[in-house]
Amino acid sequence: MTTPQPDPRRLVDEYAEIAQLAGGLAHEIKNPLSTIRMNMELLAEDLRESDSPADRRALRKVELVDRECLRLQELLDNFLSYAKAHRLRREPSNLNNVVRGVLDLYRPKADEAKIEILEFLAGDLPRVLLDAEAFHGALLNLILNAEQAMPAGGQLVVRSYDTPNGVALDLIDTGCGMDEKTLSHIFKTFYSTKSGGSGLGLPTARRIIEGLGGQIELQSAVGRGTQVTITLPTPARLPGEKEASCRE
Repeated sequence: MTTPQPDPRRLVDEYAEIAQLAGGLAHEIKNPLSTIRMNMELLAEDLRESDSPADRRALRKVELVDRECLRLQELLDNFLSYAKAHRLRREPSNLNNVVRGVLDLYRPKADEAKIEILEFLAGDLPRVLLDAEAFHGALLNLILNAEQAMPAGGQLVVRSYDTPNGVALDLIDTGCGMDEKTLSHIFKTFYSTKSGGSGLGLPTARRIIEGLGGQIELQSAVGRGTQVTITLPTPARLPGEKEASCRE
């Protein structure tokens, strides 16, 4: 007697319902959490004005609760970003412009972290379909991961180029690198090598890139650094349509 196979459409509907419920629950949790944080901060202000040893001990406990509330809020924000990563608005975009926007935003932090950014962006790339805001967030997350791998500073190479099937973007850091075991788990949800990390940053970045029809690959070696390669397809052209490039 064969076991009946589940209906794939029903499984998709059930998954969508669970995802919707989880997203709604995360939103509901954020509201009381914000109230708790606000009151912890007000209580901490009152306790800081006291010289009582008991109040100083209470202040440390209040500050601990506030830090944990902040960590929960960041986790919820990361989860909500992951949950909505499949809802993308794809529009023909200039990849180099988006990359430069992210680098301009990050450059002051790079200077502070003693990270030299080397740009090699090809000037004749065809346009790609992007949700510019979502891709901006994914790329910034990848750059911040590279920074964390270079605590004493280093170099970050950012290069874009043509491929037979579209365009590619490389992020190459001179950081500590990863072993094969870490590399095999790095895109799993809630997996993190950082203390207090949510384990959702890289899975969210991958979900966004794959939602745009692209792919993300990592190569890494301990002590030698990591290379992240993002490949994105170019949109099909209509008959007689001229190819738009990043020069436009």
